[in-house]
Amino acid sequence: MLATFLIGLREGLEAALVVGILVAYLRRLGRRDALPKMWVGVGLAIVLALGIGAVLTFGAYELTFEAQELIGGGLSLLAVAMVTWMIFWMQRAGRTMKATLEGGIDRALTVGGLWALIAIGFVSVAREGIETTLLLWSMVQAFGDAPSALLGALLGLAAAVIIGWLISRGAVKLDLRRFFAWTGGFLVIVAAGVLAYALMDLQEAGALPGPFTSAAPLDPATGAVAIGWAAFPFGWAFDVSSAIAPSGALAAVLQATVGFMPAMTWLQVIAWTLYILIVGSLYVRGLRSRRAPKPRASDELESDTTPLSPQGAV
Repeated sequence: MLATFLIGLREGLEAALVVGILVAYLRRLGRRDALPKMWVGVGLAIVLALGIGAVLTFGAYELTFEAQELIGGGLSLLAVAMVTWMIFWMQRAGRTMKATLEGGIDRALTVGGLWALIAIGFVSVAREGIETTLLLWSMVQAFGDAPSALLGALLGLAAAVIIGWLISRGAVKLDLRRFFAWTGGFLVIVAAGVLAYALMDLQEAGALPGPFTSAAPLDPATGAVAIGWAAFPFGWAFDVSSAIAPSGALAAVLQATVGFMPAMTWLQVIAWTLYILIVGSLYVRGLRSRRAPKPRASDELESDTTPLSPQGAV
């Protein structure tokens, strides 16, 4: 629940802030008549995200085990790619997001008409919705405890809506730059765990060599798949299932926070380590570069502690 709650909170708050900017700007322009059209686009984006989640959840039962694992691994890789892109996109475009959204509204009101306003609302929320759906679905598959994972996500989304509403009303102040910086770092770790789980799926499906294929090195004494250095690169890197029960609470917490599983293959360990080292170092470098030159206040994305007012000031 903790991992999915934080994901739901971050992604939901990001979407809530985007919608808040759009609503505040339309109100500031005196175009409340355009709000229903924008809300139609937001609603369509939510329906699309829910539809994708329903298809992923209920659409794979007629497939073979290998096909399900192959689809699950591929979609998990897609989720990792989307999350990674989003993390760095927020670092790069966050400062000018408000101006970009308001410019899109201006163009829609001037030349776009009805469908342009619907598209503004749809596109502004659809990316976060699809990204959240894929990531949560991958984590639910990894944890094997759908009720708790989904409950955590719903609580996170509900909290994001409430916080976004309170910010828009000026009832609460939140340092959004720090919030997104810390949750972005958390998402790097979560994405590394999803990547490791994706590789396990692909190995179980036979798409990648591993302990479930003929490429696995065997222990000459027992005939089982080797564990440790003797199993490199297509066997088990370690197996501590006797000390940490795979279905236990500790294993669930470790997998949700750092992507650790009681039994992991060498490909999983290598992929997890490389992702943390490469993406994590680039993320930290991006944070440091943002602190170096002080951005202009007019270009900042709601990154200070000033609340989002009904007039759109942050």
